[in-house]
Amino acid sequence: MLAGCLAVWAAVVAAFGTDVGRDVALGMSGPFVAVAVTWVLVVRAHRRNPAGVTGVLLTAFVGKMIFFGVLVVAIWTGARPEPIPFMVSFTGSFLTLYSVEAVLLGRLSRGGPRT
Repeated sequence: MLAGCLAVWAAVVAAFGTDVGRDVALGMSGPFVAVAVTWVLVVRAHRRNPAGVTGVLLTAFVGKMIFFGVLVVAIWTGARPEPIPFMVSFTGSFLTLYSVEAVLLGRLSRGGPRT
């Protein structure tokens, strides 16, 4: 996931410059952190008690609602990114990373690789 985010960011910087790259990095940061932390917690829960994964996912959902609200307000008021690059990168990375997480969760529940 990190490699994919870095590759997309590098391509954006190469195509549009560092000013847009900053806003894209800000937009990608929240979804990446949320998915990465959730995935670590899910794998740990699955190793201890596979039936406990649902509880971890529900708790993480509530935590992510709060996290994203605070994050977007903090970035919007503190860093003042350009709206279009920020929102496009936030939305795109959110959808992409959560799709990857869903695929990985499906593999995990079927007993496949955990990484």
